[in-house]
Amino acid sequence: MSLPSSPTELQSISRTVLDNGIVVLVKENPAADIIAARLFLRAGSQWETAQNAGLSHLVSAVLTKGTENRSSLEIAEAVESVGASLGADSTTDYFLLSLKTVSADFPGILKLAGELLRSPTFPEHELELERRLTLQAIRSQQEQPFNLAFDQLRQIMYTAHPYALSSLGTEASVVQPQREDLLAYHKTFFRPDQLIISICGRIQPEEAVSLVQQVLGDWQIPDAETPTLHLPGLEYAPARRAIAQATQQSIVMLGYMSPAAPLQATTQTNATADISHLQEYVALKLLNSYLGNGLSSRLFVELREKRGLAYEVSGFYPTRLHPAQFIVYMGTAPENTQTALESLHAEVDRLQLQPLTQQEFQTAKNKLLGQYALGKQTNAQIAQIFGWYETIGLGIDFDQRFQHEVAELPVEIAQVVAQRYLKQPYVSLVGPAEKVMPLVA
Repeated sequence: MSLPSSPTELQSISRTVLDNGIVVLVKENPAADIIAARLFLRAGSQWETAQNAGLSHLVSAVLTKGTENRSSLEIAEAVESVGASLGADSTTDYFLLSLKTVSADFPGILKLAGELLRSPTFPEHELELERRLTLQAIRSQQEQPFNLAFDQLRQIMYTAHPYALSSLGTEASVVQPQREDLLAYHKTFFRPDQLIISICGRIQPEEAVSLVQQVLGDWQIPDAETPTLHLPGLEYAPARRAIAQATQQSIVMLGYMSPAAPLQATTQTNATADISHLQEYVALKLLNSYLGNGLSSRLFVELREKRGLAYEVSGFYPTRLHPAQFIVYMGTAPENTQTALESLHAEVDRLQLQPLTQQEFQTAKNKLLGQYALGKQTNAQIAQIFGWYETIGLGIDFDQRFQHEVAELPVEIAQVVAQRYLKQPYVSLVGPAEKVMPLVA
């Protein structure tokens, strides 16, 4: 076992790599008698195809329903009898097991989590139940205009890339996986050299590492090599698509292909010598904050408050392992669909044509940094963010790098980045046929 890296004064995060490749991150926080942990696996739905979309979700749903030593009921009783929480989830970029408990019960719940990681049985009857629940969720989403618009936008932007797929899968794909497929997924991706355990709470780093060593230290790395992910290339080909739905409002959504997470090994990827990948990423985070984040954002003030066009209006730019989406959207009265599309487009174009003032840019910085700080208040949030950074290759020091870069980024870079990425958008519309279909003809 290698020794922990020395925590920096700013981060106070201990990082240890066990002999079998498990990375253990520990942040001691004695403020409350609670410990939260996030167990990340480098897996997720990025490994899926259209034929087996939703497989990762089914694995996460059935993982906690039985092991070689415990039934679903016994697992639930072990967790609930001490007031703890334990659950699994799958995203596009990783697979996650989450737990939270009082300090005294942490060793027992960690042991249970280790059992779930290493010896799940994926009972047939539990799989069939989760399959039915997933099908219901898919059908429910198909009735929601925002979800329809977002699904459509993903498909036209990413085409054959797994980011085009819903994490739930489709009605056709969800009925395909059998128990053997879940076991094969587990055998392929659940391995110690792909595991990151992030712990925060009333526990000293040495004790936390010792507990992980006791529970998972004997987990051997399999002989098979880690799979290599092969993804199709992405072609920039803006398009417009519409779905006709008899709704009370139209959804107008614009998407711009944007940089992935600024991994340390690719700092200059897709960037000129004078603007790094990290600066591009930070600039787009700030532009998103200025444009579509909150009641003071430009989209809200201009399109809802001043012009009364929007029932709802916002934007988001998620951090992703692969190329991400910069998205703005609006819910509007059907008769305003064309005006809403033109106005939303014009507000994004304005970022290319008219630089933000120093005051506007500083306000966006203050908002972004404030919300970032608020996202690290609880043990669970802290464990999540540092584990996530480690999992996708940003490293635990990204927390400080990001905040420093936000504070120091010149306003001039924001306009250059807007001109580079916020050009012709992909457009997704959902609403009454007579209002949306002519806009894509």
